Amino acid sequence: MNNAMRTMPAEAATVERYRGAVADSRFRRLWNANAPGYLFLLPWLLGFFGLTFGPALMSLYLSFTDFDMLRSPGWVGAANYVRIATADPKFASAMSVTLTYVMLAVPFKLAFALMVALALNRGIKGLPIYRAIFYLPSLLGASVAIAVLWRQLFAGDGLVNAALAQFGIQGPSWISHPNYSIYTLVALSVWQFGSPMIIFLAGLRQIPQDMYEAASLDGASKFRQFYKITLPLLTPVIFFNAVVQTIDAFKAFTPAFIISGGTGGPINSTLFYTLYLYQEAFGNFRMGYASALAWILVIIIAIFTAFSFLSSRYWVHYDD
Repeated sequence: MNNAMRTMPAEAATVERYRGAVADSRFRRLWNANAPGYLFLLPWLLGFFGLTFGPALMSLYLSFTDFDMLRSPGWVGAANYVRIATADPKFASAMSVTLTYVMLAVPFKLAFALMVALALNRGIKGLPIYRAIFYLPSLLGASVAIAVLWRQLFAGDGLVNAALAQFGIQGPSWISHPNYSIYTLVALSVWQFGSPMIIFLAGLRQIPQDMYEAASLDGASKFRQFYKITLPLLTPVIFFNAVVQTIDAFKAFTPAFIISGGTGGPINSTLFYTLYLYQEAFGNFRMGYASALAWILVIIIAIFTAFSFLSSRYWVHYDD
């Protein structure tokens, strides 16, 4: 009995060494098999944690402080969020302007992009050239240069009013009138239709042509073919474009900043949410309050995206 008790610790140690050797061997095999992949991922992982995830967590912490970039952050709890909800009229104004912009810019942009894609899908000559020309505004549209150009076009003595004057129409100063300024930004967004147009065109190329031939033999008109064949089969592409363009519209900043001179005027008519956030952070140095505004924008975009995915089951048609 005593001999058996003395040999038990030695056997247990042997088992532990065996398990450790097996685990070490398994880890070594996994490392040898996946090390090149992890090394290729390393720059992305460093960028994600250092430039995205880390700053996001820091901004979440700052949203509960009164940080002004000059003193250390002071914990204030949910005071920033309470103030946004109860005592900030500019928040409501910025949200109203942004929602108006999103509700106008996204549908018009998608409709115009689909219309051009349908025209290009008819097999015209020089399609790659037209495709490149129409895509060019998407590359340039968000730049400062285009925003400055847009401001010159829609100024009181700009090119648009000069063209209207040829027909005897006296146009207003579009960008300095609170009733029209938001529509100049919507027009600029619609002008950047190239990106969704390319995706629509790719989706149209995937629709089987024999379905149109069968519909033509049955006497279906072009409008009926579009309504009964093209639109249902294109709904996954429409859904994708709608989600991407909605998120992009919520984040719009440069055009409003350039056209309004960073003020959001006239009378806050171009005060986009991102512009108001910028004013609070870098104009008033209220970094804690601006961080709270940023997280509210994240939540709003998440709600819109979740609603889009939930509603997609009722109107998006997949092959299966």
